Parts: sequence; C-alpha cells; structure tokens
Amino acid sequence: METSLSYKIAAFEGPLDLLLHLISKHKLDIYDIPIAELVDQYIEYVRQMEKEDLYIASEFIEMAARLVYIKSVSLLPVYEEAEELKRELTGELIEYRDCQLMAGKLSEHTYGFDTFIRAPEKLPVDYTYTRLHEGNELIKAYLNAAGRKLRNLPPPVEAFREIVARKIVSVGSKIKSIFKQFTKVGSKKKLNSLMLGAESRSDMVATFLAVLELAKSRKINIIGAGSDVDIELLDNDFTNMDSEEWE
Repeated sequence: METSLSYKIAAFEGPLDLLLHLISKHKLDIYDIPIAELVDQYIEYVRQMEKEDLYIASEFIEMAARLVYIKSVSLLPVYEEAEELKRELTGELIEYRDCQLMAGKLSEHTYGFDTFIRAPEKLPVDYTYTRLHEGNELIKAYLNAAGRKLRNLPPPVEAFREIVARKIVSVGSKIKSIFKQFTKVGSKKKLNSLMLGAESRSDMVATFLAVLELAKSRKINIIGAGSDVDIELLDNDFTNMDSEEWE
C-alpha cells in the first residue's frame, strides 16, 4: 500500500534540494539516476503541494517539465540527447550537494571572543622542479626566452644549398649564343635546333626569352607556327641593344 507524501515546502530551498532528498530517501545512485523513477516521485510531490493549496514556485514547475522531457526523449530509439541532458542534471546535483556539504562544514566553525588563532608559521619551500616537458615545449620556451634577436638571425647555409646549386642562365648569354649560330643575315634556323643545346629548364626558358627579345628588337623574324617554326636573322649587330633589359 502506497503512503502519500507529506513534505513541507519550507524544508526545501529549491528543486535541486528536493531531488537530493528523493535520491537520498530512496537510496538512488546520484551518478546513474533512474529518471523514470525519479520523475514520478517528483511529480507526486508537486501534486501533493497542489492538494494542500501551497504556493508552488515556478522553478519547481520548470524542473518537473525538464524531468518529463528527459524521460520522453529517453524512450526514443536514438537517445543520445537524453544521455546528455541526464549528465547535465547529474553535474548540477553533484555541484549542489558539494556546496551543501561545504556550507555545513563552514557553519561548524564560528569565531568569537573565546576563539584563539595561532600566529602564521613559515613553512619550508621545496624548490625542486618536478614537472616533465616534451621536446617541442622546451624549444618554444627557449625561443621565447632568447628574444627577438635570436629569432631574427639569418637562415642557415643549408637552407640555400639547393638554390645555389642550380645554374642560373641569363637571357643576355643566350642572345649572344643565338647570334653565333647564324652565319649571315638572311640565314634561318629551326626553333627546335636552338633548344637542343639546353642543359636545364633554366637554359630552355632563357633561350625562349632570348628569341622573344630578339623578335621584339627586330633582329630576327619568326616564320611559321607550332613545332615547325623558322628563325630568320635580320640583323647580326646586337651592340646597340639595351643590355640592361636582358642581362
């Protein structure tokens, strides 16, 4: 036979206080609250308040709606939301319980005229550094401690080794080389033949740019299109060309 609940609203400071009372009374696990059981007990208490014509604070009604919603969501096939809401409620209850325990302990210590407090004592300090660090943490700490001067040092020589090892071919040298391949004004050469002697990509690019520069200066005439292109020498005097543009 069920016994009716007869709580007094004054005994509880809020809905969390009531929930903690119900969990303690029925010996429920606060870390794994059976929501279905708890919501029935909570709603029964709210109904008892209504029967006794007691004032029901809005926060008690809000908590009742919250519990009913968690119970409803937990009945769905996918109940991840219910688990998240349950964990949130559990965290609030544990935090509220711990605050109650600390408040009780603090209330036991009352200071009055008959209370004597010992003067502060100097405690020994252990300066032994015991924290462990990863290698990247030490590097970052060293760079920060070294300051801006160390961070602005030039890159090591190894960083330029690959760049320096490459041979840079100038456009001016390829212009002179192209002129040497023509015997006289009016003679022709295939564009592909000018590219055959290229030893690197830089050499090929410089050759192509030299042909464009000579065509721009009207020293050669480009005949044809595609792979079958002829280069005809129009003027073999390149001394009057602006060397600063292609050196």
